[in-house]
Amino acid sequence: MDSKVVSDKTLEEVISHFGCSLENSTVSPLGNGLINWTFFVKSTVQSFVLQRINHHVFKKPLQVINNAELISEHLCNKQRKGEFALAPISQVKTEQGEVFVQVDGAYWRALEYIPKCYTVESIEEIEQAEQAGSAFAQFTAALSDFSAESLSEIIPNFHNLQSRLDQLTEAVKNNAANRLASCQNLVDYCFAQKAFIDGVASISAQLPMHVTHNDTKINNLLFGSDEKAPVAVIDLDTCMPGFLMNDFGDMVRTCCSTEPEDGKNLAAMSIKFDVFMALASSYVKGFDGKITPLELKSLVIGAQLLPFMIGVRFLTDYINGDVYFHAAHSEHNIDRAKNQLHLYKLLSAQESKLSEIVHAGQAAMV
Repeated sequence: MDSKVVSDKTLEEVISHFGCSLENSTVSPLGNGLINWTFFVKSTVQSFVLQRINHHVFKKPLQVINNAELISEHLCNKQRKGEFALAPISQVKTEQGEVFVQVDGAYWRALEYIPKCYTVESIEEIEQAEQAGSAFAQFTAALSDFSAESLSEIIPNFHNLQSRLDQLTEAVKNNAANRLASCQNLVDYCFAQKAFIDGVASISAQLPMHVTHNDTKINNLLFGSDEKAPVAVIDLDTCMPGFLMNDFGDMVRTCCSTEPEDGKNLAAMSIKFDVFMALASSYVKGFDGKITPLELKSLVIGAQLLPFMIGVRFLTDYINGDVYFHAAHSEHNIDRAKNQLHLYKLLSAQESKLSEIVHAGQAAMV
């Protein structure tokens, strides 16, 4: 274990709460997540995933842990009744009956390990898009009778567009890194989208609240090695009260562009309509007719909203001097901003076609 990340002394103390020691266990880094520190612990008696929660990102780690526990309990009950086909990810209790360990001011937890699984970083075939849309829909649908308001808001205003625009306004005002002159045209473009911004505010005021995942990238699904299909939704850290359009929009944002998020060849960017169709039809179908007409309409808005909002966030961080997102070079965040705002532009130009696809998916169920 790399002692520069977590010392063996700390690991020894943490895993001792789960009846393990470094003498009877192997501890190795797991996954490529950018937020929490994640390890795989394999001992002579059990195996589990160990996480140290990043308290710089998640200011109140116990809220993350409590939310996950409430969601897991509900999904386990659903699964026992045959109403949820995926595997809930449960938090493993310590020998003292707790679901967390606090060592040197940091919060740790253990998560159930599901063997014979793998993750997918990007969609390689249409079937995976169908599987992703279905899995994330099943997850939210299974929580439809769970009170979203009982969950803590882990990151306040995470998907609040007006709040993100207010942050951009503040960044422009301060111009902390003296970069505004090089991106003023992009700032002007964002604030010129008033009709879209007003439309988002209007529909948001009418939509019902759900428990949403809020990070619906395909690599937040575990695929079974035998099934070659999703067996679990993972990374519940950002599960909060939210709207379906945000989860759907994040799938579109991360799956439907022909260019990577920081790709600079904008002229080559296009929309993968076959992937969009697969996501839309499977996501709508996953709610088994329980999605309202307004929510159906909102999915198309969400497809535009998430690229626009993350574009605004990248632009804000660039102006602030790259203080939030990890940037590989000085122009990384502005490249990302241009990329995502261009994707928003392409999706907006195809709004009618996207709407036809979404509603066709609903009609096919009737």
